[in-house]
Amino acid sequence: MAVNFELDDLQAFRAVAEMKSFSKAAEAVHISQPAFSRRIEKLESALGVRLLDRNTRRVTLTAVGRDFARKVEHLLDELDASLLEVRGVATSRMAEVAIACVHSTVRYFVTGVLGRFHAAFPKIRVRVLDGSANEVLAAVAGGQASFGIDFIGASEPEIRFRLLREDRYVAACRRDHPLAKQRSVPWPEFWQYETVGVARESGNRLMLDKALARVPGRPHDVFEAQHLTGVLSLVEAGLGVAAVPALSMPGPEHPLLASVGLHGPVVTRRIGLISRKGRTLEPAARELYELFTSASRDEAPAPVPAGRR
Repeated sequence: MAVNFELDDLQAFRAVAEMKSFSKAAEAVHISQPAFSRRIEKLESALGVRLLDRNTRRVTLTAVGRDFARKVEHLLDELDASLLEVRGVATSRMAEVAIACVHSTVRYFVTGVLGRFHAAFPKIRVRVLDGSANEVLAAVAGGQASFGIDFIGASEPEIRFRLLREDRYVAACRRDHPLAKQRSVPWPEFWQYETVGVARESGNRLMLDKALARVPGRPHDVFEAQHLTGVLSLVEAGLGVAAVPALSMPGPEHPLLASVGLHGPVVTRRIGLISRKGRTLEPAARELYELFTSASRDEAPAPVPAGRR
């Protein structure tokens, strides 16, 4: 017996399963709420089971619905990958993917992944929207980017956050600086040196200020830059030392820059992939999304000495 439902019905179900709201899910798939309700009713009728329990306040999945949601997620992901191959996106025509990334991830982490992606799919053009944490979040939420790499967004109700790694803050200095001879230093000792700071409105600056509010002493910023790329350029020029995320630092083979652990406390940020709930990534974007996931798992940054906690 044929099952009478369509791909659009499965995509609608996935959206409501993730968002637990008919109105938000309808908006995510760009149809009216009555039309969205009809899709879900059609799917339940075709399957002969109830997938959702809903009232005026909330939507919950039934036991059958939870199991079906997992299968639908897998099915749609497999379909996206198949479409990429069948349509010949990688070999026969030009496609474009837009991603948003916080500045501090671009120079070393993002560029490495993009190099691997370009080698596999040379005809796909990638636009990188690099910006602040809030700008990256806005680009993904507003649809200007298919997905993003950010350290905020995990608590946003319409954003899916997939953790890539815990990114520790380290001291960046030149290899000829006295700090470079140490394995790890406490924050008060680090602050005894002239420092290069990032702008006060930066998400990284706000995170550090909050985490270190009770630590005695304060940095002596002799220079300040808007973004971490500028901060590292000033450090490389020998104009001070800086506290930066490890992900923004080059590897141990860099001729001038060195990373030194910071402790008392150890401060980290959670770097992850962010995407809009209920939005299906286009096949090319899905390929790049998964490549970032595997790169984070396989190419963890060089370890920084843990020091004392």
